[in-house]
Amino acid sequence: MKNKNYYAILMAGGVGSRFWPVSTQDFPKQFHDMLGTGDTLIQKTFHRLAKLIPEENIFILTNERYNDLVLEQLPSVTKRQVVLEPAMRNTAPCILYASLKIQKENPDAVMIVAPSDHWIEDENAFSENVQQAFNFCSKNNALMTLGIQPTFPNTGYGYIEFDKTSAEAIKAVSQFKEKPVYEVAKQYIAQGNFLWNAGIFMWSVQSVVEAFKNNQPELFALFENGIEVYNTDFEDDFIRDHYGKAENISVDYAIMEKSTNVYVIAAEFDWNDLGTWGSLYDKLDKDNSKNAVVNARTLTEDASGNMIRAQDDKIVVVDGLQDYIIVDKKEVLLIFPKTKEQDIKKVLQNVKDKFGEHYS
Repeated sequence: MKNKNYYAILMAGGVGSRFWPVSTQDFPKQFHDMLGTGDTLIQKTFHRLAKLIPEENIFILTNERYNDLVLEQLPSVTKRQVVLEPAMRNTAPCILYASLKIQKENPDAVMIVAPSDHWIEDENAFSENVQQAFNFCSKNNALMTLGIQPTFPNTGYGYIEFDKTSAEAIKAVSQFKEKPVYEVAKQYIAQGNFLWNAGIFMWSVQSVVEAFKNNQPELFALFENGIEVYNTDFEDDFIRDHYGKAENISVDYAIMEKSTNVYVIAAEFDWNDLGTWGSLYDKLDKDNSKNAVVNARTLTEDASGNMIRAQDDKIVVVDGLQDYIIVDKKEVLLIFPKTKEQDIKKVLQNVKDKFGEHYS
């Protein structure tokens, strides 16, 4: 039997614009089978969490426009489990809102906050790390995070500095660092006590609510006013009237960087945040020419290092291209250098300006 005090908040509200044209505002990446496995990213994440946490205790946090997509892709989920944001306000407001709902239902809850779009290979190791964190959080007033052992000086992630004098697996966090420039990232790795910040958090519901109360009194007061109506038929009206007043702030800024009771576990599983086409390319199997192919049959000549994705097993012929992103989707064909993938957001804006919102 799974522990009835174990809960999860599955974060599924992002747009994932760097995965355009597959990921769009109406149908973002977490609802796509990005890896070609037969499961969408949100389905994979839900099943991973359900190995440890009772399915009925997994809450999906998403924008209200994605309510139908969530219920369609996770048919075992009930309306109670889908927590809807009427406005985009970053991660702190929605986590506080969901935490207050869970606390009202079960004040003894310990919980994990997990993004819906991460790639994790060893799911048993993931469950073991989460269990380790839950054991600690159930006995201590602690805010915990899973850090990823850096494999190279990545400038796209924030970093977590931990107490290098500790021999324990669970280490006190010294400070969080913003995304560094390359030379600084190299220094972090050389020091040996820095981890990538994966944005995966664990805590007791009591600890996280207390952290919001102490560090974000205005935000806390805004959502505490709804305690009486949470988990009732009147909740939707309250949230619709009040959610938009919340500050747009991340949970890192709101509580993690301001708290002194923060701990980290170095994850024992391979991880990728699947934030760009290039990160997806890194995790997919490659053909003999190092092309990664999803939903396509390919004929290639003098073509290598490409990320190729089509629909419905389409035949794609590529000659003379190296290190390109090639994505075919109904009305849009993207052929774009992998080295410029961070510019896809800008390209999307240009497409919207020239051809209209329909393509975003």
